[in-house]
Amino acid sequence: MASTFPFAAIVGQDDMTLAIQVVAVDPSIGGVLVLGDRGTGKSTAVRALADLLPPIEVVSGCAYRCDPKRPAALCERCNPPEGQGRKARKNAVERRPVAVVDLPLGATEDRVVGALDLEKALSQGIKSFAPGLLAQAHRGFLYIDEVNLLDDHLVDLLIDVAASGENLVEREGLSLRHPARFVLVGSGNPEEGELRPQLLDRFGLAVQVRTPQDLALRVEVVRRRDAFERDPDAFRAQWQDANLALQQRIVKARKRLAAVQVSDALLTLCARLCQQLGTDGLRAELTLLRATRALAALLGHREVLPEHLRTLAPLALRHRLRRNPLDDADAGVRVERSLQDVTLVVVPLGVRLEHLTDAQLGQLGLVLFAYAVGVSAGPSFFSALRTGGRAIAVVVGVLLLGAGVTVAGGAALGLDGPILSGVYSGALTNTPAL
Repeated sequence: MASTFPFAAIVGQDDMTLAIQVVAVDPSIGGVLVLGDRGTGKSTAVRALADLLPPIEVVSGCAYRCDPKRPAALCERCNPPEGQGRKARKNAVERRPVAVVDLPLGATEDRVVGALDLEKALSQGIKSFAPGLLAQAHRGFLYIDEVNLLDDHLVDLLIDVAASGENLVEREGLSLRHPARFVLVGSGNPEEGELRPQLLDRFGLAVQVRTPQDLALRVEVVRRRDAFERDPDAFRAQWQDANLALQQRIVKARKRLAAVQVSDALLTLCARLCQQLGTDGLRAELTLLRATRALAALLGHREVLPEHLRTLAPLALRHRLRRNPLDDADAGVRVERSLQDVTLVVVPLGVRLEHLTDAQLGQLGLVLFAYAVGVSAGPSFFSALRTGGRAIAVVVGVLLLGAGVTVAGGAALGLDGPILSGVYSGALTNTPAL
């Protein structure tokens, strides 16, 4: 089996590597779709995913890699019906690496879902089921390169199985079902064809990768790839410690994931963002919730912060937007633009709105409006000073004007010093340069 490029050695493409790590922390996010130019490391990064995944416990000898800690999700072999040795069986447990299964574009339906085991049928006369790729990917990752070129009948199969978590086989005299819960990972070049919306919605995060334009970065990418191809074993040994550190980071993030808190204010912000962008259904909000929580756990934070949402919102929403014939901007740009609109109060100001009363919220809105007017009018009011070389006077005048409005409004609100400081500093951060 060919060696994979170490994940820790991947340079550039920060969004792609971050999305893969986030999904590794919480697979319920729903997978990753990586679209972009050819030769940008899409397949390399996905195949290196196995480096980040710690081994899992499975029922020994089970073809479906059943989880011994979830009796309700066991297959018929591991949990036979009443009267077929159910009480007598005690499943042994072993540890196996998490599966990262490739689904080739030319795969047949029999190979994907499974079929009658012809070898046993012909040699032993036994009607037995030969598990397919979906069974191998259970509790792991199913990777499809050039996913936008996948045949429609296979797309239909994947949609059904991804929705139910089970693979139902009714063919060739066989009638059975087995668990098939996997994380779908796809890559492709959008210039070669579009992805069906039904399958597109099954991906939790979508990343747009482009050819790096920084000269030093391009040189470093080429240098590392050349070193790997010349001596794969030595190169992997060189990056083994860094890979193990990444794996341990993900293990710790999984342990702290359940303890990460998500405030009602942040949930409201997620819902408001999705509503403004016009996303269908509520899967977008759920994805944002899970992804931001996983990112917080990955960074060692105890609570989901607005900056986590700012980082992951484009990845979670760009592929869920409807096309707007009147707006030809990139989907990621549209998400960031809407994010700035809905976070005008919550994110840049750092105010914990849940601690304010309704009356204070209304008054705070008036204060911020007055501040915005002051900042907008300040440059025009002092524009005559620019020609006299008094740029510093312009800056000081605008800041004093904004400070005066903020302090006066804060006094009327009865806001304390930290909140008032957060309002003013946050507004300054988002003030255009004069």
